[in-house]
Amino acid sequence: MDDIPVSIDARSTKFTPQLRLFIRKKGLAYSTEKTYLHWILYYIRFHKMQHPKDMDSSHVDEFLSYLAIERNVSPGTQRTALNALVFLYKQFLNIQLEELQFSYAKISKIIPVVLSHQEAITIIENMVDKSQLIAKIMYGSGLRLIECCRLRIQDIDFSMEQIIVREAKGNKQRTTVLPVSLVGLLKIQISNTNKIHDFDISRGYGKVYLPYALARKYKSAESDFKWQYVFPASDVSVDPRDRTIRRHHIHESWVQKNVRRAVVKSRIMKKASSHTFRHSFATRLLENGYDLRTIQELLGHSDVKTTEIYTHVIKKGGHGVKSPMDFL
Repeated sequence: MDDIPVSIDARSTKFTPQLRLFIRKKGLAYSTEKTYLHWILYYIRFHKMQHPKDMDSSHVDEFLSYLAIERNVSPGTQRTALNALVFLYKQFLNIQLEELQFSYAKISKIIPVVLSHQEAITIIENMVDKSQLIAKIMYGSGLRLIECCRLRIQDIDFSMEQIIVREAKGNKQRTTVLPVSLVGLLKIQISNTNKIHDFDISRGYGKVYLPYALARKYKSAESDFKWQYVFPASDVSVDPRDRTIRRHHIHESWVQKNVRRAVVKSRIMKKASSHTFRHSFATRLLENGYDLRTIQELLGHSDVKTTEIYTHVIKKGGHGVKSPMDFL
């Protein structure tokens, strides 16, 4: 249940609770909250627990340069840390930083690992139970793993043959294709989930986590079947916020473990992970002539430049060049 926001004492005058409260008032995603807290607290510890208001741009420069030079982080990681600190000073503390002079992390162009169709199918066939169906959704619909885990019953629109992703990265929503070949399997999964939900209700449970105070607005929604997760956890657990017993969604680590085992069993010599299915989804669409804008919308990318990375993948060999060895 690590994607459920921790409870906050709004009356607390301590730094961390007040920062968390400020982030939530801004309406940022909980994943962003956790990321910002991580880098801000890291920054404070790096400077021997000094309060941020007692530090300035030179301290930010020193920390960001340390990440690049000593920790050898990627440009993306350094940029995330920078975003967190700019948010801290500019929005939370209302302090304007002077021009920063930190050392930038080395830029390295990384082309995503992509599976051929046969490789993807082979890995999926070596998976079992719910993890196999989740892998099929990632490959067939382009969902991130966490998006699959968070799918709720009402997010599967069989009549329109689409999947609605409501809690996407950046707190955005989008729709993507529902593979016709998965309709039967998903209906079986939903039927099994219904039985689990009925069992929970018979024990006096049956509630699920709802974001944005929906449980207070709609009193019976947290027990309504349409709000239940498509892939529920194996057992109920105690909600850390109010100690209510709920059934959360399946944990990503369980799926990741099953993907790793299937890759090994398939003897595929690529550094493949659950996210590789999403990369492979995008690449298949490009190979089949779909335009970048459509793929961008299905993947939920804010910028088409992010989607353009897949154009480098479909060029077989070095930039599509035919090897002299193949002239014969």
